[in-house]
Amino acid sequence: MTAKILVVEDEPAIQELLVFNVNQAGFDAMRAADAESAWEQIRQHLPDLILLDWMLPTTSGIVLARQLRSEEQTKSIPIIMLTARGDERDKVLGLESGADDYITKPFSPRELMARIRAVMRRHIPTLSDDKVTAGELELSPVSHRVSARGKPVDLGPTEFRLLHFFMTHADRVYSRAQLLDQVWGTQVFVEERTVDVHIRRLRASLEDSGLDGLIQTVRGSGYRFSTVTAG
Repeated sequence: MTAKILVVEDEPAIQELLVFNVNQAGFDAMRAADAESAWEQIRQHLPDLILLDWMLPTTSGIVLARQLRSEEQTKSIPIIMLTARGDERDKVLGLESGADDYITKPFSPRELMARIRAVMRRHIPTLSDDKVTAGELELSPVSHRVSARGKPVDLGPTEFRLLHFFMTHADRVYSRAQLLDQVWGTQVFVEERTVDVHIRRLRASLEDSGLDGLIQTVRGSGYRFSTVTAG
């Protein structure tokens, strides 16, 4: 899964440079020049991380960060604040507004990418190579192996990515559209019902172990992974 990074920067030259470096690092860059267009982008495709300039027209980055933290859908998205302000008081204000990290302009692309990767490692487990466990289910991204109650489970690549996402985002309901964005990516155009097909395949693969009930259908909303099976 390619992580989506929203670049919110009103200076065209800086925005272009940030987008270029984000794409070069293998991420999927989205862009916005102000708070309003940032919200439009977020509503269309929920980003995995936001690079947020402090000095934006109309609504400042500080205010936008606080708004993002107050909304259920966006409160957990990592934010890196970008600013020319370098004194300690401003850094504290930026962090207290909800930013996860703070980087002062000018900065090198290498430093920026290091900060992005560090924040993502903390917040987005699906980008990590660490082994994931959920009850009696175990998944290794490195070896691409899954075991259920100690027995190997054979999964196709899409089912593997889907299970990895579910296991690292347990107990939250995701719509088909959200799962398409998170597992298939924003550049892949497939029908939402495709999700149902892969959910059925994933459940079928887990059926022998009796763990297929971990993937729950939430009527009218989507799907949820829970370590407590539905009764």
